[in-house]
Amino acid sequence: MEELPAISPFQRRQDELAAQMAENSFYANPRRAAEVTREHQKLTQLVANHALYQRVAREIAEAQAFGKDASADAELKELAAAELPELQARLGELRREVLLAMIPPDPTDSRNTVMEIRAGTGGDEATLFAADLYRMYSRYADSRGWKLQPMSSSMSERGGYKEVIFLITGTDVYKQLKFESGVHRVKRVPVTEASGRIHTSTVTVAVLPEAEEVDVKIDPQDLEITVARASGPGGQGVNTTDSAVQIVHKPTGLLVTCADERSQLKNKAKALTVLRSRLLKRREDEERAKYAAARRSQIGSGDRSERIRTYHYLQNRVTEHRIGLTLYSLPQVMEGDIEPIIAALQKADHDERVAALTGQVYVATRANINDED
Repeated sequence: MEELPAISPFQRRQDELAAQMAENSFYANPRRAAEVTREHQKLTQLVANHALYQRVAREIAEAQAFGKDASADAELKELAAAELPELQARLGELRREVLLAMIPPDPTDSRNTVMEIRAGTGGDEATLFAADLYRMYSRYADSRGWKLQPMSSSMSERGGYKEVIFLITGTDVYKQLKFESGVHRVKRVPVTEASGRIHTSTVTVAVLPEAEEVDVKIDPQDLEITVARASGPGGQGVNTTDSAVQIVHKPTGLLVTCADERSQLKNKAKALTVLRSRLLKRREDEERAKYAAARRSQIGSGDRSERIRTYHYLQNRVTEHRIGLTLYSLPQVMEGDIEPIIAALQKADHDERVAALTGQVYVATRANINDED
């Protein structure tokens, strides 16, 4: 039987939470009370599953010992042997459940998400594919009942996006979308290509957990805020007022521009939301980088320099390079059916975390695809 990590730290935490729940003032802060209650419930389930794992392991050991007992009844030995496969399968399920429950949750998983999509190499074709990705994520958000709110955008002459930034609100948005960060590559014949030649273009996607004011403190003196008249389409209400807002965070050099709203105050609020989220993501990336060399994450940090996925239109293929997943369902994916990709990435991340928890070496299957593919 493979040993599980010690359960005692989790039992101590369970006892601490139980003591807090017993205090008279426990429900004075309903939000905190709900968080403590949920954590206590999860720990209670973890401790129960750990005890069940130990019990099933003992039953397996007893059945194996009984099978080796020369003096045991032959019919009973046969029954014990028949039960073994089911017990062993149950033990494996319990082991995975216990290990996953022991993994510390990502505190940002339940956050809303700011997504930024930018055209990379490929000129007009890259901007058109950026628009395709925006539509793909919009449809996926609709399928999950999430709300999408545009924050800022810059369109190309051909109707694509040089850049589009939007906020998605709902349940566990960041948990579902956090692995989408990186370079998305498309191989197809552009609408502007008369000879039918396949072009390769790239688009970068950044996924940022929405930051609240308590997460990131911004000193107003660190901000350089300018306003200007909005340009481009939008009607006279946009173009005749100084509503566009540009914010520069002087310590980091981060620049955010928002001109989608007619109200200068609304544009400023949206720009600050994006800025706080970028600062929070930067802080998280810096913390993650401290462990990157030792951990060698197979999923990746979401660094935009990573080529994470290829969309090959002529082959009707989507390839997720980080885990070696290939799907021949490109039209469905572009219509927002990205759940199979997300689920596979989450499973790979879980497997890696479990391996790290047990001191094992995690090896993910990678796609056998060369740079010219």
